[in-house]
This record gives sequence, C-alpha cells and structure tokens, in this order.
Amino acid sequence: MLKRFTSSSLRHSVLMSYVIIILVPITFLFLTSLKLFRDIISGSFIFTPTLVNYQDLFSGVKFDFLRATGNTVIASMGTTAIVLTIASLGAYSLSRFRWPQWWRTLVMGGLLLIYLLPPIIFIGPFYLLSLKLGIYDTPLAIVMAHTAFSLPMAVSMLYDFFANVPKEIEDAAYIDGASNFQTFIKVVLPITKPGLAASGALIFLFSWREFMLALSLTTTSRGMTVPVGVASFVEQYNILYGGMSSSAFISMLPALFLVILAQRNIIKGMTFGAVKG
Repeated sequence: MLKRFTSSSLRHSVLMSYVIIILVPITFLFLTSLKLFRDIISGSFIFTPTLVNYQDLFSGVKFDFLRATGNTVIASMGTTAIVLTIASLGAYSLSRFRWPQWWRTLVMGGLLLIYLLPPIIFIGPFYLLSLKLGIYDTPLAIVMAHTAFSLPMAVSMLYDFFANVPKEIEDAAYIDGASNFQTFIKVVLPITKPGLAASGALIFLFSWREFMLALSLTTTSRGMTVPVGVASFVEQYNILYGGMSSSAFISMLPALFLVILAQRNIIKGMTFGAVKG
C-alpha cells in the first residue's frame, strides 16, 4: 500500500511540475499584456491592469492584426487540407500497392531527406517561384512553402497508420464490389481518422506559428501572418513588450482550442498500432 501511494504521489508530482512549467510562461505573457510600458520596464508585480494593449492591437496601431489573423487562418487551413489530401493518397499507395521495394525505399528516403534539410536554403527558390506565379505577398505563397515542408512529415506518419490497417477489411470491401478509391474513402479513411487528426493538428500548428518563410514571402499586410506581425513590435531602439505580449497571447488561443477539441483523436493517433491484440 505504501509503495503504491509513493508511486502515485511521485507520478502526480511530476505531472503537476510539468503543468506548472507550461503555465508559468503563459501566465507571465498574459500579465505582461495587461501592463503599461512603465510597469513592464519597472518589473513591478503590483500594477493596475489595463486593456490598452488589446485596444491598440485590434485598432491596428502597429499592424492590421485582424487581417493578419485571417491570412494565418487561410494559410494554416489551406496547408492542412492540401497536405492531408496529397499525403493520404501517397501514403496509402506506398503502403498498399505493389511498388518495387527499391522504389518505396527511394521515395521514403527522399521525403526524409527533404524534411531534414534546413528551410532557409529554400527561401530563394520559393521567393523567385512566388514572383513568377504572381502570388508573392499573399497567403497562397505561404501555403505553397508550408505544403512543401509539411508533406514529407505527413506522408511518413500516415504511411504507418495505413500499413496497420488489416488487409482483410479492404478485401471484404473488394468482394462487395467496391473500387480501390471507394475502399480508400469509405473504409480506410474512417479507420485511420485518429491518425489523420494527429497529422492534421501537427501540420496546422506548424503553419500557424511558422515565421521565417512567412517573413520572406510577405512584405505588407496583404499577406502578412500573425508571427510576422508580432515581430513588428521589435523596433530599432525599442521593444513594445505590451503589444507583443497581447498579440502573442491572442494568437495562441486558436491553436490551443484546436488541440483541446482534437485531443482525443490526437492521443489515439499517437498510439495507433502501438498495441495489437
């Protein structure tokens, strides 16, 4: 009994420490967003809360926050939809169709190589390509770049999910007269929904918070995303901590709500195929 109590207490202590480590920076960020500049600089723990930073943020004093949020939503959702569509078809093909082993190895190795390469080396090509296509300084340019970087990771993840689907289920669908595509849409995808949710959440979060590519492919509020807008609070001789904190806190909420809503499917996706009965 004592051993079980000690083990339970240790486990809860570790979990509580983890929660505190996560909540302390978020709490500090929120409290900073409620301070005036003089209170932030003084470092005082006692201050009069104010919403002036949020008022300035939504009034567009520094940058058009609402438009930047819209651009970020378009880029994140567009990237997620495109990547999941292409990655699910590609991963299913690699895991089910009779490709030569050398070809499957070559494709998976090539995707892994692209995923491991530093994004900065692709900034120049993406910049020139977006200019040629006439989509520079628009969310479409960001979607193009984010899709290229998210696709290898998504194919690698979904490949394992599709490979763990029992082949007998698909054979039963073929016997009933379903085509390959009908089997994929009506049988395989519903089974691998947790994997799709886990992959989609990771893709969305990457696109939502990505900064370097978004900064390189946009120059004005026409295509600017929230991370790029937050960086605009860093001036040559000053840093507007209040505006930066308020915009960072607000931009964190949609991603947080997404993770909460998809939490069950994300956990299932991360453990899918780990235990076979």
